[in-house]
Amino acid sequence: MEIVATPQSKTVGLSCCGHAAHNHIAFTTSTSTKYMSKFKFNNNNSLIISHQTTKKKNVDIILINYQTTKKKKSRCTCSDVLRLMDGLKLPIPDDMYALLVQECTLTADSVRAMELHTRITRSLKPPLPLLNRLLLMHLSCGLFDTARHLFDRMICKDFLTWATMILAYAAKADYYEAVNLFLNMQSQFTFLEFPTWLIVCVLQACLYTENMGLGKQVHASLLKLGIANDLFLNSSLMEFYGKFDCLEGADFVFNQLPRHNTMTWTARIISSCREDHFHDVFTYFTEMGRARIKKSTFTFSSVLRACGRIHDHGHCGRQVHANAIKLGLDADTYVQCSLIDMYGRSGLLPDAKLAFEMIDGNKRNTACWNAMVTSYMRNGFYVEAIKFLYQMKAAGVQPQESLLNQLRIACGANTIESRI
Repeated sequence: MEIVATPQSKTVGLSCCGHAAHNHIAFTTSTSTKYMSKFKFNNNNSLIISHQTTKKKNVDIILINYQTTKKKKSRCTCSDVLRLMDGLKLPIPDDMYALLVQECTLTADSVRAMELHTRITRSLKPPLPLLNRLLLMHLSCGLFDTARHLFDRMICKDFLTWATMILAYAAKADYYEAVNLFLNMQSQFTFLEFPTWLIVCVLQACLYTENMGLGKQVHASLLKLGIANDLFLNSSLMEFYGKFDCLEGADFVFNQLPRHNTMTWTARIISSCREDHFHDVFTYFTEMGRARIKKSTFTFSSVLRACGRIHDHGHCGRQVHANAIKLGLDADTYVQCSLIDMYGRSGLLPDAKLAFEMIDGNKRNTACWNAMVTSYMRNGFYVEAIKFLYQMKAAGVQPQESLLNQLRIACGANTIESRI
C-alpha cells in the first residue's frame, strides 16, 4: 500500500507501507479543524471517507482500496485505516466503525476483530446498533466466548441481540442454551414480535431437547394470537408433532390451514410415515394429486418408502413410479434410490435391478448400492449379494461395516470372511 498526496495538499507526517501497488491511499489535507465526515463503500469495495469544513470550502477525500487478494499482507486492513485517521487527527464516528466491523464480519478475521473491539470499547460508549454489529462480528469470526461475554455485559438488549445469540447457539447445536435464551427473551417481547424464522428455530431446538411441552406452548400462543396461518411455520409444526409421533397434532395443524402447498402435504405424509400409517400415506398422495398440488422429489421418496412397507406386491409403488415418470422426476437420484428399496421390499428384484441400472454410474452413491445389496439379502439371494459387493468395491465404493456384518450373520462368518 502506498500513500499518494493529491495536488495542492499539505504534507502530513504519516507513513504507511505495503506490498501491492494497487492498494493505495489518496488524501488531501485541510487547514480547518472543524469538519463534517461521510463514509461509504463504492462499487470496487473501496471505502471513501470525505470530510469538509463547516465553511464548505475545502473538501478532503481519503480513498482506501480494500481489494481482496490471496495474500493477506497485501490487503489494507482496518488497522491501517485507524492509524491513518489518528495520523490525520480525525475523530472516528460510529458509522465508520460500523463499516470496519462489517469488513471484519465478512472476512472473518478474528485478530482484526479483537483489535477493533478493543479500540471501540476503549474510545467510546458504543450505541446498541454498533454493539449488535460487534456481536455478529465475533460470532462470524468464531469467537463464541467473546460474543457471549459481550452479550452478558450488554445492559440494554433489543430483539436483534437476543435473536442473534439464539441462532448462534442453535447453529452450534447447543439447543438447551438456545431454549433457555428464548425463555428469557419472552419476558421482554411478545409472540407478535417474533418472526417466523425464529419460531421455526425454537421448534427445532425443542425437537433436539425433546421438549414437547414448550413446543406445544409455542403452538398454543400462536393460535391464541391468530398468527398460525403461515405455511412455512405450519410445516415446521407438523414436522415437530410428527417427530414426537403425535399424528393427531400434525393432522390438527394441517386441517386448520385455509390452503395447502407442497410443503404442508409433504410434511403430513412424512408424519404419517413415521407412525407407520403407510396406507394413509398413499391416500394422501392420491388426494394431493387430485388437489393439483405440485409434488417434489422429496414427496416421492417419502411415499415410495411407505409403499415398500404396504406389502401389496408393489401395486401402490408401481402407480407412484408411473406418476414420477409422468412428471419427469424418476431420474432424481433420491427417487431412484427409493425405487430400488421399494421394489426390493416388494420382492420385485428384476425391477429393483432395472431401477439401479437406470442410474448414471457417476451418480450411484453409497445409499443406492446399499439398497441393492439389502434387496438381495432381504429376499434370500446371498450369493448375488456377495457378487454385488465385489462390483461395489470395483466401482470404488466402500461397503458399510454394518452391511457386511448383516451379510456375515446371514451366511455364516467362516464362509463370508474368506470371500469378502
